[in-house]
Amino acid sequence: MIRTQIRPVPYLLVQHTNDQLWAMTSEPFYSAIPVFRGFSSLMDPSLYSALPDDWAVGVADIVDSTKAIAAQRYKAVNMAGAAVIAAVTNAIEGREFPFVFGGDGASFAVAPGDLDCAREALAATATWVREDLDLKMRVALVPVGAIRSHGLDVRVARFGPSANLSYAMFSGGGLGWAEAAMKRGEFAVTEAPAGTQPDLTGLSCRFEEIPASRGLILSVLVVPARGADPHAFRKLIEDVIALVERSPDAGRPVPPQGPPLRWPPQGVDYEARAARGGPLFKRRAIVLAHTLFVYAIMRFGLKVGGFVPKTYVQQVVENSDFRKYDDGLRMVLDCTVELERALSERLASAAADGIVRYGLHRQDAAMMTCFTPSALRSDHVHFIDGARGGYATAATALKAMLA
Repeated sequence: MIRTQIRPVPYLLVQHTNDQLWAMTSEPFYSAIPVFRGFSSLMDPSLYSALPDDWAVGVADIVDSTKAIAAQRYKAVNMAGAAVIAAVTNAIEGREFPFVFGGDGASFAVAPGDLDCAREALAATATWVREDLDLKMRVALVPVGAIRSHGLDVRVARFGPSANLSYAMFSGGGLGWAEAAMKRGEFAVTEAPAGTQPDLTGLSCRFEEIPASRGLILSVLVVPARGADPHAFRKLIEDVIALVERSPDAGRPVPPQGPPLRWPPQGVDYEARAARGGPLFKRRAIVLAHTLFVYAIMRFGLKVGGFVPKTYVQQVVENSDFRKYDDGLRMVLDCTVELERALSERLASAAADGIVRYGLHRQDAAMMTCFTPSALRSDHVHFIDGARGGYATAATALKAMLA
């Protein structure tokens, strides 16, 4: 879900090209949505605004992600999901749009003027994922009108985990319907020709796995049961959030000192594959040299130009995307065994009452994939998932509950 912060262009004042005029008239919808700060307010319907009818929803996921995770390819799966957001952001030149990272995929929404760019970015990303990550990615663009014709909606809110940026939250059931339609083969975006590479500038995975400090890393996925009373579901989500809020730092899996950083980073090969220009060995050498420079700066706290390592690390912690809502609650928590038991009992009771479907996955570490268009800006985003299957494995547990 979302959201590099780009300021909307002021209205009137000067003459513009067609593209500039579009940027003026489309960005204010999302930018004008007020940012809410308290995550416990998540289920307040007044925070959500309906997407305009002429927008489209983009969805992407990895086919057979369970098999990839069983082969311990967690980092590749996460890199693929984050690549969707990076590619679309770069394709539309940084204009602000709502998006959500789902671990083995991503969802987002774009205005009509960005639709063609988003389609090209999705097509190129699917090709890159297949050729460079040896994974298969489904991608689709679904008109909001098609979703509403089935009695569902796409509504979006903006949650600010810090003063640096906001992340999008989605409600209305439309994202879930769009994902199901994609899996049926509807609204598919065809892969780009072989060799096509998206612009993934800013995408990296340099940090090491983040070990649990309170007991375990818990991936949580909670969605409403079919036909569930919406008021009962809201109460359940609010209860779950209240349980988590009472834990230290609301269960944030990123420690105050930031995630571990070593050299060479575990993700050097993925970052080299995401880079453009020249053979892979050359890109890998460039990434190794650059990450060594960055490691030295971070290790010794060296200020370089406007870059202050201590400030950047603080922003990494604050900007971490460890909890979100996209037609269901997703969280990656560093929690105690007691909190895990309390959550399990509350969710099991709600499932028995026909209110929710849920999946939990316990592991010993979390992982972070980063999108940093500029380290000098404060709105860099950091996607969190469990390091041993995460959201994808929690989703498998949810599907098993249905069966």
